[in-house]
Amino acid sequence: MNVTTLSPRALLSLLANGTKAMDVVETALRLGLLDALEPGAETGTRTDTRTDSVSLSDLSVRLGVVPGRLYKMLDCLESLGFVHREQSGDDLGLVRYRAVPGLRQAAEAVAGPGSLERDRDRYPWRLLHGRLADVLRGEMSIPAATFGWPPRDEERLADFEQSMAAGLGPVIETFRAHAGRLWGERALRLLDVGGGDGTLAAHLLAGSPALQVDVFNLPAAEPLVGRTRKESGLGGRLGFVAGDFLDGPLPDGYDALSFVRVLHDWPVSTARALLRKAHAALVPDGRILICEEFRTPDRLAGQFFWSYFLMGVDSCVSRLYEIEHYARLLEESGFRDVTVLPGPFELITATR
Repeated sequence: MNVTTLSPRALLSLLANGTKAMDVVETALRLGLLDALEPGAETGTRTDTRTDSVSLSDLSVRLGVVPGRLYKMLDCLESLGFVHREQSGDDLGLVRYRAVPGLRQAAEAVAGPGSLERDRDRYPWRLLHGRLADVLRGEMSIPAATFGWPPRDEERLADFEQSMAAGLGPVIETFRAHAGRLWGERALRLLDVGGGDGTLAAHLLAGSPALQVDVFNLPAAEPLVGRTRKESGLGGRLGFVAGDFLDGPLPDGYDALSFVRVLHDWPVSTARALLRKAHAALVPDGRILICEEFRTPDRLAGQFFWSYFLMGVDSCVSRLYEIEHYARLLEESGFRDVTVLPGPFELITATR
């Protein structure tokens, strides 16, 4: 079952029980039920979950729980679309279950200690809860002192960049998969525009000895990048250039220039202006790299938090666009050879 195929009434019923649903998932992860339903998921040596299944009797013995109660727990997981049930006859002990592929990994990502969802709870979204009508009428907002752009002090900036770094895993994986194509063994200079605290730059440098990366960010971010430089031992290969990409041109003379989870935060007119600045800043035949959460049903679901939270913030907007949107903007800005490289987050490249 796919929850997206449910009727509106049934889907809303599940949403109304969201807290209970997360209690079920967190308990299943903690007890080891998800490991039992998807053997090998934790170690990356999982079996073929399309054919492998386990009986309720075996599950209850392994976990030390009451079979009849576990049956109801598994009903909850089935209602969420997370497990498939095979039942013939009335003997509950013989009912067999198998997890949808990737369930254990997804549960760890969402409900584990390092999850992005837990990180987002550091934001003051609760100020909006129950007051969305006031927010939509413009009568209530997230206070600028609590969240605004640019961050009002170094502490706020550090918190913001820490949160952004927490979600870099898919980006790093994509860049790592295409490192040979992007950098090879050539000595290249990359400008990472809005590159946060340098976490992404450090990962790129670790896998490409000939690469040099400068992070372009607000002046207050320099100590954050300095800390990353010190912790990574990258020395002068990880540089920093202070500036505001909304104000004035971008630093020039770079072989490559990247926008990673940057452009979707701004109106189309601003994104277009940034791409034209990038075109002017790159050397002839230089390459631009765009890595975003391009719009898909899964990513739109993951975007729910930011769409909710940013209703109360007027200084920025987080938009998810299709890949084709950025391809058009690149061509309009004078770039050629637009290419989409696959990965957890797709990577768009184009040449000046």
